[in-house]
Amino acid sequence: MKFAVAGATGKMGKMLIDTILRSSNAQLTGALEHPSCPLLGTDAGAFLGQQTNVLITSDLAKGLAGAEYLIDFTRPEGTLLHLEAAKRAGVKMIIGTTGFTAEQLQQLRGATDTIAIVFAPNMSVGVNATLKILQVAAQLLNQGYDIEIVEAHHRHKVDAPSGTAIKMGEVIAKAQGHSLADLAVYAREGHTGERKPGTIGFATIRGGDIVGDHTVIFAGEGERIEISHRSTSRQSYAEGALRAAAFLQNQPKGWFDMQDVLGLK
Repeated sequence: MKFAVAGATGKMGKMLIDTILRSSNAQLTGALEHPSCPLLGTDAGAFLGQQTNVLITSDLAKGLAGAEYLIDFTRPEGTLLHLEAAKRAGVKMIIGTTGFTAEQLQQLRGATDTIAIVFAPNMSVGVNATLKILQVAAQLLNQGYDIEIVEAHHRHKVDAPSGTAIKMGEVIAKAQGHSLADLAVYAREGHTGERKPGTIGFATIRGGDIVGDHTVIFAGEGERIEISHRSTSRQSYAEGALRAAAFLQNQPKGWFDMQDVLGLK
């Protein structure tokens, strides 16, 4: 499998490159960065002390030449630029970027008439197993339990709540026959009054180098159930992205998520 990586000099980009270089069935063919990146023109494996002969570039056509897949964990504006280039080149995409608006998501979906895309706010196999557990829990605990989602990430994360937290809320709401848009409470301040039954509350923590912690609380009378997932490394995201690419090998076009990749639907 031949990969180009967007955001090649970022923490996630480096983890993806490291994972690809260590994989026996993956090859790095492109490394993309923004035009003002000071590392343009350097070897994409230099941070590992390896020579890959793949130079970091801001030229999308050049970076995608020879690639079958583009892995993108950048920002919405960058991902949408990369999307147009991937469509032109016929390159499939694995997208872990978060913070898209509804209109931007529609733009991504529109591209699946041309290419195949796996889109997931979290590529971790463990997180996606947790989503399945939450679906079952939400069905069982659909009366008498207040639901709160607490997430924590590093100080550099720019969107809140996290895409994973929102996905958890969507899974729970759908399992109980509702839309998250009708139930979500994203902020509380001042005299809020009593908690409205059936709502799903979100709390956000930002600090330090926290990779990603998520806890869903089902609080009832006399008991509380907590379902948590904690990431201590970005390695699980990278491994999940390669697993997503393997799934796409037999998908010429279409829109998929990690639940499709893992056969959990």
